[in-house]
Amino acid sequence: MSEPCDRTGSELAEQLRAGDLSAAELTESSLRRVDAVDGDVKAILTPTPEVARERAQAVDDHATTGAAQSPIAGIPIALKDVLATNGIRTTCGSKILETYIPPYDCTAWTRLSGAGAVLIGKTNCDEFAMGSSNENSAFGPVHNPWDLDAVPGGSSGGSAAAVAAGEAVWALGTDTGGSVRQPASLCGVVGLKPTYGLISRCGLIAFASSLDTVGTFTRTVRDAAVLLGTLAGKDPRDATSLDADVPDYLGSIEDGIDGLRVGVIDGTFGEGVEPDVQASIQASIDRLAALGAHVDDVALPTADHTLSAYYLIAPSEASSNLARYDGVRYGFRAEGPHADSIAMMSATRGQGFGPEVKRRIMLGTYALSAGYYDAYYGQAQKVRTLIIRDYERAFGDFDVLVSPTSPTTAFRIGERADDPLAMYLSDVFTIPANLSGVPAISVPCGLDSRGLPIGLQFTAPALGEVGLFRAARALERDLGLELRPPLLAAV
Repeated sequence: MSEPCDRTGSELAEQLRAGDLSAAELTESSLRRVDAVDGDVKAILTPTPEVARERAQAVDDHATTGAAQSPIAGIPIALKDVLATNGIRTTCGSKILETYIPPYDCTAWTRLSGAGAVLIGKTNCDEFAMGSSNENSAFGPVHNPWDLDAVPGGSSGGSAAAVAAGEAVWALGTDTGGSVRQPASLCGVVGLKPTYGLISRCGLIAFASSLDTVGTFTRTVRDAAVLLGTLAGKDPRDATSLDADVPDYLGSIEDGIDGLRVGVIDGTFGEGVEPDVQASIQASIDRLAALGAHVDDVALPTADHTLSAYYLIAPSEASSNLARYDGVRYGFRAEGPHADSIAMMSATRGQGFGPEVKRRIMLGTYALSAGYYDAYYGQAQKVRTLIIRDYERAFGDFDVLVSPTSPTTAFRIGERADDPLAMYLSDVFTIPANLSGVPAISVPCGLDSRGLPIGLQFTAPALGEVGLFRAARALERDLGLELRPPLLAAV
């Protein structure tokens, strides 16, 4: 049975403004859905029903004054559990922060909260955002609403699954190497990674500081534009926050793609890309051409080296960022007695971190160690510069670039658990945008033969979100897909 929580945020905002629906009614719809499906999906780590009801009532009370409401006001949203929330547990999917309650809010939530968004919970994720399947959480895996035996993607799999299942209308995630776009593709929703620095990272618990980007999950491109309009903007508390004007992301979103130059990235139909994915992506490219886009191939010469560069840079930054979890200041501490502080820290980190986090810390520590820094981390940063230049040249000839978001659809839980390289290859199409800092969006473009979603990725120049939304919306409108996971047929 369809519920208000199944509608788009833009539709709901109109109903709320018109008085056809109250924020309290919408919130109860979302909470009913959480009760109905989250026992199977396991997207929500920390539900916040009391907070949600209180915030919804505040929105309804404000509406009675006749004052203008934000398009965000009253919309149920979930936050990935790496985003700090004052007084609400924030675990990063890790045992080491299992009981951590931050004394402050991240800037992203401060802005959404100030606009009247309704928080329904914190979502499960790969531990410290390290993973492509959401199997690395200390609290168990998230299940894909399209197939409960399949992964939702990661690391923001809980947020993607929550939106796909209607538990939240919108959700925030973080994208370090594809962790918003890849799960969006696997769960059949829209996933946006904006330009690095466009959304403040203040209060985002860091994995890799030069790559981490707050991103959004929505059901439509228009909703992604609405959400970004609230989130974007300079934050004096974040040194990497861009001091750039926030444009009207909706102003040209319906202008179509006629005349836009679209580059198809080399490798789009290469080895490792499933046939169903290839077919769906090709059909979407043909649609773009039929809509008036000028389509041609584009080469990113350094693309073959992006995976290697990423898995030196990201673990190196993780090694530095995660050094703070030592059992002394906050978080988990291994039970003693311990011979000395070194033994205590070793036991704490050994028991508190999961295998994937340990793997990446060790990779990063080695890459940064004396005698190896220049050979590994230094070289990876040089490759990163070449990737940035590749994109700069490509965007001299094209307005947007397209590729699959993920080379495959959702794979089975446990299928790649013992094969880290196969897991890392899940992000082969998404990582380049993180290394170069440019914006990218994943849009559902079809289903495979098993009925699982496929996503197409658009990439644009830095601060090119207006054009990105325009292109993505043109395809979305032409496809006219209305995706609903089979799970929801029973609720």
